[in-house]
Amino acid sequence: MTTAQTNPEIVARFLSTLPEDDDHPYRTGPWRPQTTEWDDDDLRVVAGELPTDLDGVYLRNTENPLHPALKHYHPFDGDGMMHVVGFRDGKAFYRNRFVRTDGFAEELDAGGPLWPGIAEPIELARRDYGWGARTLMKDASSTDVVVHRGVALSSHYQCGELYRLDPYSAETLGKSEWHGDFPRNWGVSAHPKVDDTTGEMLFFNYSKEAPYMHYGVVDSDDRLAHYVDVPLPGPRLPHDMAFTENYAILNDLPLFWAPEYLEHGVHLPRFHRDVPSRFAVIPRRGRTEDVRWFEADPTYVLHFTNAYEDGDEIVLDGFFQGDPEPADNGMGDKWQRAFRFLALDRMQARLHRWRLDLRTGAVREEDLSDSISEFGMINPGHAGRDYRFAYAATGKPAWFLFDGLVKHDLHTGTEERYAFGDGVYGSETAMAPRVGSTAEDDGYLVTITTDVNADASYCLVFDAARVGDGPICTLALPERVSSGTHSTWAPGSELRRWQQTDGAAEAIGL
Repeated sequence: MTTAQTNPEIVARFLSTLPEDDDHPYRTGPWRPQTTEWDDDDLRVVAGELPTDLDGVYLRNTENPLHPALKHYHPFDGDGMMHVVGFRDGKAFYRNRFVRTDGFAEELDAGGPLWPGIAEPIELARRDYGWGARTLMKDASSTDVVVHRGVALSSHYQCGELYRLDPYSAETLGKSEWHGDFPRNWGVSAHPKVDDTTGEMLFFNYSKEAPYMHYGVVDSDDRLAHYVDVPLPGPRLPHDMAFTENYAILNDLPLFWAPEYLEHGVHLPRFHRDVPSRFAVIPRRGRTEDVRWFEADPTYVLHFTNAYEDGDEIVLDGFFQGDPEPADNGMGDKWQRAFRFLALDRMQARLHRWRLDLRTGAVREEDLSDSISEFGMINPGHAGRDYRFAYAATGKPAWFLFDGLVKHDLHTGTEERYAFGDGVYGSETAMAPRVGSTAEDDGYLVTITTDVNADASYCLVFDAARVGDGPICTLALPERVSSGTHSTWAPGSELRRWQQTDGAAEAIGL
């Protein structure tokens, strides 16, 4: 056993070609990219006390562009960087690493951008190949992260490879192969779902080519066990899915590329207010002909919190957007006009419930909250099953920044809040059940904050049952982390190397 180091160590630095006078709000301030990779084997507690029954790893994906955009940078374009905060025996460690995608490596060699981003025409590509539903995009793998079979998997917003990462070190292990059956011509969308009960991972992908969407299941042996067409009327932009014990739920929502522009190669999303939302329900190993469609009020849903079966109904919860295509309303700030589609208050995102009646095909829906929130997380042990609590992010008005947490009690309709404070922004907050937990909110919430005032980042740990009391422990990270989106929690009991060693030091190879 090697003694853990007490000071953070710089592992690598990367050359950024971003302009020194950069004024892009999603590459500066809270979104200032990192170019340094760190190891910190003993994070310093600056307030409170780290619980000894918090055991596992918190993983967070962030966008960290090394190079300017070819024309217009979008916050989802940045190179993926994985952050790991591990907890064991009342101690914590930190790692961060760039995801070594093919696009990252090629642009590193070229010393500049090679592929267009989400807000750029694909004709700008400096290579005749690429990735994503639009084609000719870079697979930044900077959107989502899940853990399947003890390995972290990072994914990209508009489909791409699944990159395998060591959940302890954040080192890239390569791409998912699924024994040669990975659908490379279509890729996999962000937000595959892992069912810890069965060990399966459910996923979807989408494209501009018919049938426009597929649904698949990867089994506990990492084999593609099921893969079927889910035909759509045309190209769509689904972003998330949900599942229950027996079903997968996909969607066809009326925010998609305008067909009249797409004919000319222009990828311009428009909200089609006269088109209903549709939800596809398919048995988890069902065939194409088993898909049932349910119609609901027009909206767009970036993220679902959970779904479960209630008798003959499927209960589906997610964030209904009251205004998926906000007008600029004469906003004075050019950046606020450009990125108004990302601000939670502009989209009017509220926690919502759809009840899909499997007998009649009818849909009942209702708001579960009047509050603006998004990026909801739950106790992972309740995924696909009845649940009570959702932990979501609140947003800074007019900006894509998370300024606090809200705990939604879906039984009572009450909410408990915590605000980070001016100039402090969080990330998606994962729920980590306490070792030996007995109740749904018996555990901890873990998040990383970006403190612009202190030019620092911290990992905050909350008691999930008492969110409003504030963090019970604050850990200092070695460098300020860029603001970001998605995260996950993996308990130590599900991590193989964790189970085979005596402590965190051995698990991360110290």
